[in-house]
Amino acid sequence: MFAISFRSSKRNSINLRGIFDLAGRIEKTALLEKKTTEPNFWDDNQAAQAILKEISVHKKWVDSHQRLVSDLKAVEELLEMADLDESSDDATEIVSTFEGLLAEVEKFEFSSLLSGPDDYRDAIVTIHPGAGGTESQDWADMLFRMYNRWSERRDFSVELMDYQPGEEAGLKSAVMKVKGEFAYGFLKAESGVHRLVRISPFDANSRRHTSFVSVHIYPVVEDSIEIEIKDDDIRIDTFRASGAGGQHVNKTSSAVRITHIPSGIVVSCQSERSQHKNKDAAFTVLKARLYQLKKEEEAKKMHKFEKSKKKIEWGSQIRSYVFHPYNMVKDHRTSVETSNVQAVMDGDIDQFIEAYLSDPDFKEQSVES
Repeated sequence: MFAISFRSSKRNSINLRGIFDLAGRIEKTALLEKKTTEPNFWDDNQAAQAILKEISVHKKWVDSHQRLVSDLKAVEELLEMADLDESSDDATEIVSTFEGLLAEVEKFEFSSLLSGPDDYRDAIVTIHPGAGGTESQDWADMLFRMYNRWSERRDFSVELMDYQPGEEAGLKSAVMKVKGEFAYGFLKAESGVHRLVRISPFDANSRRHTSFVSVHIYPVVEDSIEIEIKDDDIRIDTFRASGAGGQHVNKTSSAVRITHIPSGIVVSCQSERSQHKNKDAAFTVLKARLYQLKKEEEAKKMHKFEKSKKKIEWGSQIRSYVFHPYNMVKDHRTSVETSNVQAVMDGDIDQFIEAYLSDPDFKEQSVES
């Protein structure tokens, strides 16, 4: 006879019936479904689609919860009935089944941390190098690759909205839209300054350099959300796109830059060949940034947000990536660290995201922002 302790790396025991707010999810779904029965529900098609998307997200969560509860109960019953030698094939199969379920539970627990009002939305990621020229621009491009690889791991799609290459290497700025379930909820943990320490490949004397890059994450909002942008408040400039792209890029002023005068926000897009498409993409980014600004003003927490948008310099980083004289990536908010730098740069950043989302202090800040 043998026994398996139902343990999780995060908790003393697994109890799906208690650790997740199943009743709250079901109630929320019922309220949203009630809206779909209203006579004027389809008057605003985009608003209706947004509600249907949110219903789908909640239903998928509830279905996953109920399936895991059922599967865990079946394994528990099998263990109670089994009188097996620990070395038997049946015992090995039961243990393997349980370990697979445990992995699913921990993955489900991770996704359940995302309860913010915008967590289910797609995300806009902006990347800007700090002072340091080519060295910082190369670091920005490394982070750009890291987020692309992370998105691939989760089967999220990435739409490049703007990419301005550096003169020698790296990038001057990049904007991309990450599309996937809870993309914003996950990626909001990445907002801040990222610091790199390494022997510079651009230094003939092989000296150690420190570089900084600022990453900001914004939720993609649907047209159903009221964000007023007056014509008199914006200035639209067109210019020739830079970088690779063939003759069309060099001959046509297809790139678009929009300046929102009241807020001082400037966004640009040059990834499309069509000026019209670039303009639409730039407005999407502008709307996302104004939406976040509006939330902060309504919550009267603007001062906290401004403090979080620290200068791209020493002492303001949320995470450090050290390639020399040792290998380590450390998140300064949660103290989570790893020596497997290569895995992190290949997109394995879930340990940092999970720790951030699990911390009640940072969860409070993300809701306020």
